[in-house]
Amino acid sequence: MREASLFIALFAVCLTAAAEEIGTVSTKFKVVGPNDKIVIEVFEDQGVPGIACYLSRAKTGGISGAFGLAEDTSDASISCRQIGPVRLVDEIRNGKADGDEVFKQRTSLVFKSMQVVRFYDAQRNVLVYLTYSDKIIEGSPKNSISVVPIQPWPGHGQSPSAEEEMTPGD
Repeated sequence: MREASLFIALFAVCLTAAAEEIGTVSTKFKVVGPNDKIVIEVFEDQGVPGIACYLSRAKTGGISGAFGLAEDTSDASISCRQIGPVRLVDEIRNGKADGDEVFKQRTSLVFKSMQVVRFYDAQRNVLVYLTYSDKIIEGSPKNSISVVPIQPWPGHGQSPSAEEEMTPGD
């Protein structure tokens, strides 16, 4: 039983996406070290192919920021879009995967992280992505959501479940 729990935890970590930096803008000049900035990143949901999420988040500069010792603020925004055909596995369709972590990034040396979790609203056939910061002692209520209506993709018909076979050229 313990091995199964460990496997599930490792599998969840493997599904957590890595972000690709799209760009940055400086928000505060620092005489020494990098400026404070807003970073724009993108990641694809590894558990739901066909979905990409764009994050904008604050990044603290200065000397402590240059060495990864600064604590970034909890300010973040998210926007997710369907970028291809979407296949939902049964665990997502039936709500068993609600709240699954799809992205996590450290925002301080040890105690704080920003994460993105996914929910499925079956009644409206949409995926809901929530970004928020947590901290070991005290989290932040700052958050942002993005809702992605699942649409048929040209050439692929309706959004099938992962178990349904799709042949090339459908």
